[in-house]
Amino acid sequence: MAAGPGARAGGARKLLLEDEALRDGLQMESRIFTLEEKLELFHLLARSGLRRIQVGSFVHPGIVPQMADTDELVRAIGEVEGVVLTALVLNEKGLERALACGVRHLSMSVSASDTHSRKNAGMPAEEALETMTGLIARAVSEGVQVRAGFQCSFGCVYEGTIEPDAVIRGTKRLAEAGAAEVNLADTAGMATPYSVRDLVSRAARELEGVLISLHLHDTAGLGLANMFAGYEAGVRIFDVATGGLGGCPFVKGAAGNIPAEDAVNMFQSMGVDTGVDIDVLCDAVLFLEARLGRALPGRMRRVLKGAKRD
Repeated sequence: MAAGPGARAGGARKLLLEDEALRDGLQMESRIFTLEEKLELFHLLARSGLRRIQVGSFVHPGIVPQMADTDELVRAIGEVEGVVLTALVLNEKGLERALACGVRHLSMSVSASDTHSRKNAGMPAEEALETMTGLIARAVSEGVQVRAGFQCSFGCVYEGTIEPDAVIRGTKRLAEAGAAEVNLADTAGMATPYSVRDLVSRAARELEGVLISLHLHDTAGLGLANMFAGYEAGVRIFDVATGGLGGCPFVKGAAGNIPAEDAVNMFQSMGVDTGVDIDVLCDAVLFLEARLGRALPGRMRRVLKGAKRD
C-alpha cells in the first residue's frame, strides 16, 4: 500500500506544525522587529515545543524590509536541539545567502498562477518553475533538505480556478528535482474542505513516497475546517502562525495563517498529540500583541485568559 501524504513509505505519521510567524507573519507588518525581538520570539516558540520554525526569507530587503536581517538571525540562533530552522528562498540570490549562513532546511516556492508569479517572483510561472527545479537540485547537492512550495494551489484572486492537473504536473517536477516534501499552499485563501480533500488525495496518489504538507490561509474563515479536511485525507504536516499573523503581500485580501494556538487546541481536542504547550504558545501571542499594539485573530489566548479569570 502506498504511504499517506503525511509520511514516506514505512515512516512515522506524527503531527508536525511549522510556525511561520517570524516570516509569513512579520512580512505583513509595517513595524520592523529588531533582531533582539525576533530572537525573543523564536525562543518563546521553541520553548512551546514547536519542532520546525520558519525564521525568515532570503528576499530583496528593499521589497520586504522586514526580512532584511534573516542571515543575521539564522547565525544568532545557531543550532537548537529538537528544532529545525527553516527559511524561504525564491531565487538564486536567496539560495546563495541561505547557503552562506548555513541553513540546512529550506522552503523553495513557486506559484501555480502566472499572474501571481509575475507579481511575487517577477517572472512567468513556467520560467519560475524551470528556474526553481535547478535551484532545488543545487540545494540538495549541498546537503540541504528542501520543501518545495506550490503557491495558489487552490485558486488565484487574479486568475480564478487553478486546474488540479497543473498543480500535479508542477509538484511532480519539484519532487523530481529532489524536494523531499511538497507544500500545497492556499495563498489566496480560496480553498474549501472539499477542494483540500480532493487535491491532497490526488497528490498522494501521484507523488508516492513524497511528504505532502499544507499551507492554509484563513481568509474566508475556513482555515481550521480545511486543516481538518487535510488531516482526514492523511496530511500530517501543517503550516501555522502564532496569533494568526500573515498573508501574502501580493494577494489583495489574503488574511493571515491559521493561528498556531487554535490549531493546537483543535488537534488536542481530537486526542492528537502536537507536542506543543499551548500556554507557552499564548505567551508568544502576548509578546506579539504587546509589540504590535493590537489584538491578534487567534482565539485561544482569549479563551484561556477568560478561563483563568473565572
